[in-house]
Amino acid sequence: NIGWLAYSGTFKLNEKLGLHTEYQWRRDDYVEHWQQGLLRVGINYNFRPDLQLRVGYAWAETYPYGETPINGMGKDFTEHRTYQMVTLQDKISLVNLSHRFILEQRWVGRYSTPELDTEDEFPFLNRIRYMLRLQVPLKGTTMADKTPYAALYDEVFIGFGENVGENIFDQNRFGALLGYRFNKNFQIEGGYLSQIVQLGREVDNKNVFQYNNGFILSTIFNIDLTKKEPTQ
Repeated sequence: NIGWLAYSGTFKLNEKLGLHTEYQWRRDDYVEHWQQGLLRVGINYNFRPDLQLRVGYAWAETYPYGETPINGMGKDFTEHRTYQMVTLQDKISLVNLSHRFILEQRWVGRYSTPELDTEDEFPFLNRIRYMLRLQVPLKGTTMADKTPYAALYDEVFIGFGENVGENIFDQNRFGALLGYRFNKNFQIEGGYLSQIVQLGREVDNKNVFQYNNGFILSTIFNIDLTKKEPTQ
């Protein structure tokens, strides 16, 4: 059973550029033990109001959890990533759609011997991700201020290239959420989260899958740092 607590902050610099900051506190046994900590930063470029590019860096620390830890030696490990992300927004009737594509370059920490306390190898891995998110206001017809909403999303992760093990299919995440938009600067959402993870190695000559279920709670900030023209 997992519990994820997330912060996301986007800071508008001008009509085209922005900064993105994010931290996710991912826990096992709901909140009792570590699953993973994830820090992500990036630079946004808005081609159009409905089309955004982001490039950035992510750091993750993954801990041994569950019956079969991700690391074969039962150790925590560090991962460094660079990533490129494209998000396309659309709307059909009351439904807001978001298509998110992410390409990740990953350097995943590995121990060459069990005696080591820190990773001494960082093999390179590629991964591509696609997420579809559907969001509907529960009051009115648009996502105005003081609007509750419901959302569903599904994201699939695919590994490719050299050093990929058993997990060409890497993960799938599904979420069913309720949220509230207080104003243009802040919203909060939370609900059910399902995470399916395939390990990159076999255990007893068999592929191993984790089936993690729990909750996610996110706070989302959108801050405009552009200078406003003084009123006359």
